[in-house]
Amino acid sequence: MAKAERIDQRLMQEGRRTRGALYFGIGLGLAAGLLIILQAFILAHIINGVSFQGLSLAAVMPLLWALLGLFVLRAALSWAGELVAFRASARIKTYLREQLLKHLLQLGPVAIAGERSADIASTMIEGVEALEPYFSRYLPQMALVSLIPLAILIVVFPEDWISGLILLITGPLVPFFMVLVGYAAEAVNQRQWRKMLLMSAHFLDVVQGLTTLKIFGRAKDEIEIVARISDDYRRSTMAGLRVAFLTSAVLEFFASLSIALVAVSLGARLLQVHASVTFFTAFFVLLLAPEYFNPLRGLSTHYHARMSAIAAAKRIFEILDMPLPEKSRQGADYVPSGQISLSVRNLHFSYEAGRSALDGVNAEFPAGKVTALVGASGAGKSTLASALLGFVQASEGEILVNGQMPLNAIEPELWWKQLAWVPQNPRLFHGSLGDNIRIGRPDADLAALREAAQNAHALEFIENLPDGFETMIGDLGQGLSGGQIQRIALARAFLKNPPLFILDEATANLDMENESLVLDAMQKLITGRTAIVIAHRLATAERADHIIVMDAGRVAESGSHQELLAAGGVYARMVAAYRGETHV
Repeated sequence: MAKAERIDQRLMQEGRRTRGALYFGIGLGLAAGLLIILQAFILAHIINGVSFQGLSLAAVMPLLWALLGLFVLRAALSWAGELVAFRASARIKTYLREQLLKHLLQLGPVAIAGERSADIASTMIEGVEALEPYFSRYLPQMALVSLIPLAILIVVFPEDWISGLILLITGPLVPFFMVLVGYAAEAVNQRQWRKMLLMSAHFLDVVQGLTTLKIFGRAKDEIEIVARISDDYRRSTMAGLRVAFLTSAVLEFFASLSIALVAVSLGARLLQVHASVTFFTAFFVLLLAPEYFNPLRGLSTHYHARMSAIAAAKRIFEILDMPLPEKSRQGADYVPSGQISLSVRNLHFSYEAGRSALDGVNAEFPAGKVTALVGASGAGKSTLASALLGFVQASEGEILVNGQMPLNAIEPELWWKQLAWVPQNPRLFHGSLGDNIRIGRPDADLAALREAAQNAHALEFIENLPDGFETMIGDLGQGLSGGQIQRIALARAFLKNPPLFILDEATANLDMENESLVLDAMQKLITGRTAIVIAHRLATAERADHIIVMDAGRVAESGSHQELLAAGGVYARMVAAYRGETHV
């Protein structure tokens, strides 16, 4: 429960961002609650006057009109209070989604590689959405649950202290037993939220791997697994509903018991020969008794929403609390001018304790030259590229830009503007081809798009499509071939035209025709610029000005193609082993 309270405190801190709107909503709710007392007072006067004072309908008509006006005004205040609270919660939800997205971008793809994408998506959508009842209903109700009953007690005690005492004693029993039930509710809601995230993540994995599952005949097995996970989620949801109904039952029991005690006490005293209470007082107090428990009923209704919000917020805050890499601020606004060179000095990095991905790497990437990174799978090429991209923070050592500024001292956004990254499997997004190419330059016009596509050997196939650059494609480039996707990625790089290119060889999985086109486009792209290429083919390594050979997270050797062959080291053995084949 202590953990739930800490999360509750953090949620309340988030609520302070719109405290003005929340306080205004609470004020409207309090005003509506105070009108209840006035309503009861007028209604008691009407009933007492008609029943015991012989007043006609005409005599009480002004009071009836006043009562009707109070009904309308109370409804308007309640509606306005909910509207204000809803809009305040909407601003908090927008802020939290922005913070989540910003934090994930700052963490980078390597830091969140171990997270399931459906888990993160569910947290940003359903998780943040689950906070809406907490801010729009639960927090205002928490204020009203103390203010309105207090106002009713202040009115009731002067009228009938016995009824006031009954309400004062029985009222606190309701939140006390709700807290006891809350211990069970916390565990149930946490379990329900975890199962929902598991179901979302597993279902996305199944959908993305449907082709593989069908080919290997495992689709039916996965259907059974999805059905089992769904049933587990159903059971946890029903358990949560049982707790919610138990909370309501506890509240209704004590509320009904208290109102019954008030009614019996008033009735017994009214029946006495010398009644110590008048009908007006008894009826007025009896009207207020249920209203005394109404805010508590509202709290009971929204208490389950609180527990759901805490379960969702736990995952939200886990993501927001993931530590960001420490950065020096000395060169926050530094922007490299002209061509870029990179110097790697004694770089160390580990994904987990005891498993070094980079172990004291020293390397130079000269300005205006093409440097190829080669090595066996797991040698550290991709990790080094991630470090150069600014996606991983080395535990030791540094990367210098133009021999003077540490890379971790430069704002990531400024650094990413200086480079283009072309991976083996480029990511295309749902939208038009033009929008996918414009990612690096959103303001590019059609002429710039055509020039970039022409340089990437993509213009011909784009113009043959029915809508040209406005042709819509699906997620991950659905509707395009692998070679076309690679050329779209190269067109992005041509359009951005930065001083530094980092390429994970884009021809590794292409047929000969597409390979020739992409190689030609790559050669145009990197000529005369600083380029770092993770080479999987001998032809790519041979064309490079400089080759760095990596082995077990270290630089084994470096030099030109001919120099490394003459040295007879790791590179020469790799070339000899694959002579006559296409891979290095």
